[in-house]
Amino acid sequence: MGEITLPRRMFLWCMAAIYMCAFVSLYVQIPGLYGNDGLLPARWQLRYSGKPLVEQLLSSPTLLWLGPRVGLDTHTAMELLCLLGAALSLAATLVEALRDSLVFLCLWAFYLSLYQVSLCVFFCSLDNLLLETGFLCILVAPMTLIRGSRGVKEHDRVTFWLNRWLLFRLMFASGVVKLTSRCPTWWGLTALTYHYETQCIPTPLAWFAHQLPVWWQKLSVVGTFVIEIAAPFLFFSPLRRLRLGAFYLQVLLQLLIILSGNYNFFNLLTLTLCLSLLDDQHVHFWLRRPQRRETNTDRKLWSRLCYLLEIAVWSLLIFGAIIGFDLQVDKLKNGVSSRTAFTFHQFNQFLKTVTIPCIWIGVLSLTWELLSSLFWCACVSGFLRRFWRMTQLSVFAVATVLMFTVSLVPFSYIEYDSHARLWPAVRRAHDMVHRYQLVNSYGLFRRMTGVGGRPEVVIEGSYDAITWTEIEFMYKPGNLSAAPPVVTPHQPRLDWQMWFAALGPQNQAPWFSSLMQRLLQGKADVIKLIQTDVSQYPFHRQPPAYLRAHRYRYWTLTRWWRRVYDEEFYPTVHLGHTFLESMLSQYGLKDKSAPRRLSNSSTARAVRWVRSQVDGFSGHTIVWTLLACSATFCLLQGLFSRKKLGKPTSVTPEVADTEDDGSESGADETLDSCGMSEQQQEEEAEEEKDGTQDEEEEEEEEGEMDKAMLEKEEL
Repeated sequence: MGEITLPRRMFLWCMAAIYMCAFVSLYVQIPGLYGNDGLLPARWQLRYSGKPLVEQLLSSPTLLWLGPRVGLDTHTAMELLCLLGAALSLAATLVEALRDSLVFLCLWAFYLSLYQVSLCVFFCSLDNLLLETGFLCILVAPMTLIRGSRGVKEHDRVTFWLNRWLLFRLMFASGVVKLTSRCPTWWGLTALTYHYETQCIPTPLAWFAHQLPVWWQKLSVVGTFVIEIAAPFLFFSPLRRLRLGAFYLQVLLQLLIILSGNYNFFNLLTLTLCLSLLDDQHVHFWLRRPQRRETNTDRKLWSRLCYLLEIAVWSLLIFGAIIGFDLQVDKLKNGVSSRTAFTFHQFNQFLKTVTIPCIWIGVLSLTWELLSSLFWCACVSGFLRRFWRMTQLSVFAVATVLMFTVSLVPFSYIEYDSHARLWPAVRRAHDMVHRYQLVNSYGLFRRMTGVGGRPEVVIEGSYDAITWTEIEFMYKPGNLSAAPPVVTPHQPRLDWQMWFAALGPQNQAPWFSSLMQRLLQGKADVIKLIQTDVSQYPFHRQPPAYLRAHRYRYWTLTRWWRRVYDEEFYPTVHLGHTFLESMLSQYGLKDKSAPRRLSNSSTARAVRWVRSQVDGFSGHTIVWTLLACSATFCLLQGLFSRKKLGKPTSVTPEVADTEDDGSESGADETLDSCGMSEQQQEEEAEEEKDGTQDEEEEEEEEGEMDKAMLEKEEL
């Protein structure tokens, strides 16, 4: 694999932007979810018993334990962490020097602290993926703030490889669980005929996708299986164009999901992981930068052999899809017919056969990256420099190997026998770090829900228990004539949980009783989760005296939705109602502690002032605004710097060749749009000017490295 300087920088910028979206999205919803008057107050999770701080951190690793020590209650401390995380990630998107290992460590610690007090109710697998990818950023990002250098290090390829391994685990497991779940819609290739109207929060384009013919929907399922199960093996291919082909397949799938469904920043995070499949050469191709062309006859012959091998691989994938799913041209329907041509037993045998080899493929790929990095360290001139590079490589190599080893436990969950064959020491190591969410198991869309119609819970309120008014949410389907929204990358967590609650009885969603109680009490923070504009809430003047909830079945229609009554979901209740009180007591949702006095410290007042400034703005509006402003600022900064530094001088072929070698100096103009400031570029120019004083020594070193590369190519 070629140089990865540009993909690494792109990865870090994208991660900073995703962190910003995640923190801002959560910040808007904290009062209604975890505030003192929210659905599940966070102070119930953190009981300050006077234990030593170290013991508290070991029991629940969260920085919120420090709240009382700085005079903040749990609610205010959560908002402070969100604000610090949002500000730090926003700064990292604008300033490249802040895309540092220490900065990403702070962002990961902030988000983990918020995750620990969530009771895992309003957090889901996308938060686990963000925490795991965020921890990898700590290893991938340079330590600019300490050593003051953004130069490429030999261990960068090793740590960056972990992103590729995580992407493989995510995609391969997501494809496998669809078949191991024995869901009849996935096995019958009809899952997408239900998916577009039954997913959590569809987009307007999902309505149009739902109208596509059945044969196309079934063919799309076949394509999904190929992209998620077969294509991930190409991530570790030694042939560069096969990796690029796998990259574009993953990008195609993620873009289609983004267009048809609101899965917040999950698909953006997956696209960010896909950058690990790229190299500098392909990024230069995107930017239309000239590339050097090899004229060596042996290289041409090798390139032709690679072309033939690549054609054979793609032909094998297509042939396997045709045989495995019995693809045939249907002239009567003017389409392509398809069916699953293998049994569950055959697929299970296939899974048993490939799970352990998958691990060994990862071992071989990681070993190659380690040996390549070791080779480059050995080519460094000077004993002290070589020793320092070797030490750095050793430390990061050990961290990478440990992360890979621990990740084998959740990866092997897809096949029981393979999981049982893992060493007990590996399982114990995983148990030790599990609470920190360093590695996780994934399996998206395991079973298709809503086959008999999309279930939706509709809450109704009344003052007299005779005339009832529906309470409409901002994002989830309710109003039959309202078009589905577009909210990505914002995550409306209550609307998501309402979708999960509708899939089963109300006792499987204990928080729903707390929601009914807060609405009867007229708590403004909870009401803003339903409607940011309180005037749109039907009971904004006076809380309802009675509440009830019914379950309906929704289907798409020419006017967006139609529905049929299903059953009662929650009986009619009022404050003090026996059923409501019993449910609150059963799940420990009754707050028996005395109300706490708000802190009056300067920090608490500053946090409340910020809250007053953003109050009334919807979450997706704030997220979109910050994301658009930061991206526009970076783009304008890059264009301004490029225009200022550009000169109307001719470029000689020798200079053009040096710009194409994938080094950082040749990529600086390209990365202006990712937040490199003019001052940083001047600093790098000064470094290059100082480096010309040792030109002869550098030429000798380059000659040695070129000679070593030639020997490596001959081997």
